[in-house]
Amino acid sequence: MDGTDSLTVGVLGSYGGRNVGDEAILTALLDRLRDGRLDARFVVFSRDPRHTRSVHPDVEAVAWEGVCREDVSEHLRRLSVLVLGGGGILYDTEARRYLRMARTAQNLGVPVFTYAVGAGPLTDETDCAWVRTVLSDAIEVTVRDEESKLVLEEAGLTRPISVTADPALLLEPGDRGTALLRAEAVPRGMRLAGMSVREPGRAAEHLDEEGYHQLLANVGDFLVHRLDAHVVFVSMERGDIRHAHSVVSRMAQADRCTVLHGDHGPQEVLDIVTELDLAVGMRLHFLVFAALAGIPLLPLPYAGKVFDFAQRIGAPALRGVVRETAGLLLAEVDRLWDERHTRAAEAAARTASMRIRAARTAELLLAHLADDGTPAPDAVHRGTPVPASTAG
Repeated sequence: MDGTDSLTVGVLGSYGGRNVGDEAILTALLDRLRDGRLDARFVVFSRDPRHTRSVHPDVEAVAWEGVCREDVSEHLRRLSVLVLGGGGILYDTEARRYLRMARTAQNLGVPVFTYAVGAGPLTDETDCAWVRTVLSDAIEVTVRDEESKLVLEEAGLTRPISVTADPALLLEPGDRGTALLRAEAVPRGMRLAGMSVREPGRAAEHLDEEGYHQLLANVGDFLVHRLDAHVVFVSMERGDIRHAHSVVSRMAQADRCTVLHGDHGPQEVLDIVTELDLAVGMRLHFLVFAALAGIPLLPLPYAGKVFDFAQRIGAPALRGVVRETAGLLLAEVDRLWDERHTRAAEAAARTASMRIRAARTAELLLAHLADDGTPAPDAVHRGTPVPASTAG
């Protein structure tokens, strides 16, 4: 690849926050670009540079939150391209933070490539204005699902948007799962059913904590009785552990459960999920890992991204996680187990197709950098400045 020896690629996303899904995206993104023979230095803008450097010692990790614009600009102006990725980062009140930094890069003449991002909910006009202005000037806009494309279009973005797939789909399962489960004292020789819960928050404000905890407790008890299984709660963020314990406290069969407490990275969590016999969960990347592991899975959609993934993987697309759906949910779990072989085969075929689409994101970026290491100059600054009234 001519001219790429001087490339410096910046990566901006929700990194360093100890979310396994976001860290999986970063790992897959870096691996894919290296596999594409991209000879480049990587600068990762992280919430916790020390953590990012410990996991990726071959990248330069720098802080950007709470850092003045002049200091951030010193890092940005060194870049050949800024890759804006890292999961669902374009949503109300948060989108403007990422896009403000991307706009600073554009103003310094650094092109921005939007890498399989997730979007929504996005209704605040300030955030929508940032989306329209900054992404209109990006050299490429790729999103991970149809839901995100629709969100950006409804925010007023009129340029072409490519739908690829979540970068984490490109990770490969390993063989350390058995040892990791043993270290967590998970019983051996038993059928294992994995569950994933999450906290209410800005991305899931409608969740009634007490209601959905009781619902999932019912599911856990059903898994014990129907499958004679041991239930393993897999946390994708440290805060998930508290919610898992709350679910277990409501179960009649609490002695047949283990809440994993280890500080596991994405590869370790994927290896653990590979050892499960069935997965029921809320966290998107827990479900992505279940699809990669080839096990039957039942998504519990709390947001559009999970519902979209359920549809794309061919899994039952339940509309919400509420107490009133208990009967329907238990019936779906029962059906999933009865049809597990057929479901797993169908999901495997769909996962293979999604992996091809996920690889397409890196191919598009590499194509932009292939000729001389920098995108065409007319790809930058096609739009107008962010209006003063929306610049905050």
